[in-house]
This record gives sequence, C-alpha cells and structure tokens, in this order.
Amino acid sequence: MGNLVIIPTYNEKENVERMIREVFSLSVPFNILIVDDGSPDGTALIVKQLQKEFSGQLHLLERQGKLGLGTAYIAGFKYAIEHGFDFIFEMDCDFSHNPKDLVRLYDACANQGYDLAIGSRYVKGGKVVNWPLGRILMSYFASLYVRMILWVNIKDTTAGFKCYRKKVLQTINLGKIRFIGYAFQIEMKYMVKKAGFKIKEVPITFIDRTAGESKMSKGIFKEAMLGVIQMRFSGF
Repeated sequence: MGNLVIIPTYNEKENVERMIREVFSLSVPFNILIVDDGSPDGTALIVKQLQKEFSGQLHLLERQGKLGLGTAYIAGFKYAIEHGFDFIFEMDCDFSHNPKDLVRLYDACANQGYDLAIGSRYVKGGKVVNWPLGRILMSYFASLYVRMILWVNIKDTTAGFKCYRKKVLQTINLGKIRFIGYAFQIEMKYMVKKAGFKIKEVPITFIDRTAGESKMSKGIFKEAMLGVIQMRFSGF
C-alpha cells in the first residue's frame, strides 16, 4: 500500500505543520501518522486542520498524556501493519532529522534489498551539527558501549531515524518490547539483528532542534545504559 512515516509529538506546534508539508513535498509519496501524547500546546489541533488539506494521507493517533517514545512507535507500528503499509519510517518532528533523507532510507530498503535502514550519525559521511562537544562524546561513547555489550556491529545504536520493511515489524514480537525511552531504539535494533534481518546504516547530518523543547533527560539516558545490560543477560 505504500509508505508510512510515524512522527511522535509532544508540544511541537512550532514544527509540525512545516514538517508535514516538507514530507508531502518529497519525490517519493509518503503517508504520515502523527502520534500525539495530549500536547497542551495544540499540536493535534494543527494536525486536524491539515487533515482537511491532506485527506487520506495525513493520519492522527491521539493519546492521553506522555506515555513514552517507545509506546508511541509501537502504536504506530501496529497501525501501519493493520493498514497494510509496506515501508514504515520513524522520525522526529523537530527537524533534527532532515525529511529529504527519507528518500535515501526508502531507497536502501525498497531498491537495495535491506530490511532496516538506519539514518546514522557515526558512519562515514554522517555528522552532528549544533551539539556541544560533551553531548557528542556522550552519544558516541554510549553507542560504543552498546556495541561492546550487545555484540552488534551497528555504529549508531541509539538512532531514531529509520525505515523498516513491514515483514520486520510482523516478525518481531512487539508485545515483548519493554523499554520506552532511548533504550527502545537500542532494543529494536537488537531484536532486528537477532532475527537475522539485513541492516544498512545510511549517513545523515543530524541537526539539533531549533524550536520547541528537547525530550532528553537523565532518566532516559539512565534507562538506556541499564537497559543494555538487561538486554544482554535476559535471554532475548
């Protein structure tokens, strides 16, 4: 049936309309599913207005309260499978992920035969813009730590810009995914790798958000670091 871009939102009124319009302007046709966690700033209302203009292409799931990134994506994955989408994408709403790179992720899966394409900051050609050195080092060494503990040859293990073939999400038991923050991104890659699917890292330029508030917190980072140990030794 086509391609679905899942974009979780919480207070993204500064970004959501521009993001939707940019995705719909691309050369490859995409549908968009906004999963909004009860944004008090009216993000969902903006999406509802745009649905009149983009009928049949723009979809909205509204949830009550902040339920976590991982649960937002799993809700989106289930929606994508139920509605028969062939390629399912994850991306942020804050333009840290360039919408134009959706086409390159699509090409890796649709034309090059990969099952999961990851928009990667840490392969040759990838880079990060607007981050302080401390955060770059923390992110880089976090990925290195994950690779060492889980024995996975993925450079950007916490990346949240991805394209899945439908069969990947149908194969993985989504009910067993336990983490909801950035550990969710690690856990999904680990499950895909363990299931034997073909993975490609596509170099991207990651640009830190310029509008809205970051969702990163110490709690999310701690969950990721401890979660990796649990993944490694829990018999996944």
